[in-house]
Amino acid sequence: MANHIQKHEPSRADRIISPEKDLWVAVLSRALLDAFGEPPNLNLKFKMNRTHVMYFKYNRDQARHFFLEGGHHFREVCEMAGRDHTYVKEKVRKLVLRANGWNVDVPVKFPSKYRKRKKQKGLTGNSYYAAKKTNE
Repeated sequence: MANHIQKHEPSRADRIISPEKDLWVAVLSRALLDAFGEPPNLNLKFKMNRTHVMYFKYNRDQARHFFLEGGHHFREVCEMAGRDHTYVKEKVRKLVLRANGWNVDVPVKFPSKYRKRKKQKGLTGNSYYAAKKTNE
């Protein structure tokens, strides 16, 4: 029989879950909760509650910035958590766009008038436009 490991099977080292990996997964989870969690339901008549809402919005924006523009810190956290940083970044980008009201599930299709037009060979400048006018 063939001795091989299929590509979709995780290796033995990947299946072992370490406490450090759990910690970094928890860091990513907390950042996701900060980025997409619901604001606290507070009575905004009190001045101190308005401060809590502003603090919540600040944390939300910072968490979204971490995912979208985190740089090497974000890549390191994803690596420590055993996640692909490009995959996580793309998924979070779609979630942010959905939260802002964009429909990211519909592919963008351009009308035919935006397709690249073929130039006629050998014609340049005014002669090209004169030939184009006669073809229309």
